Amino acid sequence: MLKDIGIKAQKASQDLKNLDSELKNQIINDMSLQILNDKDEILEANASDIKNAEKLDLSNALVDRLTLTQERLQGMSDGLQKIIALPDPVNSISSSWTTKEGLNINKIRSPFGVIGVIYEARPNVTSDVSALCLKSGNAVILKGSSYCVDSNSQVLNSLQTALKTNDVDINSIQLIKSKNRDDAIKFMQMKEYIDLIVPRGGRGLIDTLVENAKVPFILDGDGNVHLYIHEDAQEDYINKIVINSKVQRPGVCNALETLLINRKVYENMGKEIVSKLIEHNVELFVDKEILNDFPSLQEVTSTHFETEFHDLKLAVGLVDTLDEAIIHVQKYSSGHTEGIITESTEVANKFSSSIDSSVIFINTSTRFTDGEMFGFGAEVGISTQKLHVRGPMGLEALTTERYVISTEGIIRE
Repeated sequence: MLKDIGIKAQKASQDLKNLDSELKNQIINDMSLQILNDKDEILEANASDIKNAEKLDLSNALVDRLTLTQERLQGMSDGLQKIIALPDPVNSISSSWTTKEGLNINKIRSPFGVIGVIYEARPNVTSDVSALCLKSGNAVILKGSSYCVDSNSQVLNSLQTALKTNDVDINSIQLIKSKNRDDAIKFMQMKEYIDLIVPRGGRGLIDTLVENAKVPFILDGDGNVHLYIHEDAQEDYINKIVINSKVQRPGVCNALETLLINRKVYENMGKEIVSKLIEHNVELFVDKEILNDFPSLQEVTSTHFETEFHDLKLAVGLVDTLDEAIIHVQKYSSGHTEGIITESTEVANKFSSSIDSSVIFINTSTRFTDGEMFGFGAEVGISTQKLHVRGPMGLEALTTERYVISTEGIIRE
């Protein structure tokens, strides 16, 4: 079965790389409309997945990621519309020059070919990734969670309907529906058919990929996200940034997991910060000095500082200096997203240059680490590695560079 999927994807990719931008945009527009036309069927399939998930003791965060509503379907549709407005990267010239020998060199962007995406829970990824791969000229093979097969299958039906309407091979987008873990591992090893794999999931998925994959991959690593409040932080910023970073949607990878507070800030308004978090039902693991003011809370440990909670839980530490905050982040960071609240450009620059994460925010909620928020329309994932791309991955990240050289018949002497 997997080999057949791979063969079909390779064949489809040969056609996709030659589609013009107008047709690709038309297909994505039809996908956007078809998702709304099929909303009843998609929501019914999603309800079935949620019912089955109740037997699996999933975390609240995973159930939230799995759940679709009419509002979220509208968001999926709107997200596809944003991709239409983006420039097509395929065959765009990154740079060009002429050498002294007369070589006219163009560096151009080209599709990878077939991209595999493994993801947990979120059926919106099915539409986002499919449209991004289509517009970047790639065929895509999707492998979602076993507890999300019905939702993903129904979304796939809508996407393939749009392909069929435009006389484009429906195998440009395929879904592995097997719930067998061994098939997921075989998928990671299909180097004859897949050019690149992007995982979107937790530590377990990442570890499985690293241990088993034979296909080149980009790590969409976990998000142990930090926010440091420096001693000169503007008070008006603090609570709204902290609460939004942690509470707005706690189950996603850009949600805050560790809050570091300068002791001078804590002496001035620490009780207010902690109380605000408690008001929002955040379970706190705190520095033992904070326990003097909030004895009912639990003392923070290194295990808490290492954890991506994906929940309304937060580790809180106190530090005396910027350097102490930097050392803490360097020790526990997963390389995803970090933030600082400060009025000093010098402090902000030192923090951002010292922390080797894919995204650094200054006086901003960490929830903005998102391809859509960066103007990419959507994202295929957030890379926490350094090759070949880093941070939110949009259309350009789904292409590679090659050279096309022309001359007036010259030869090398």
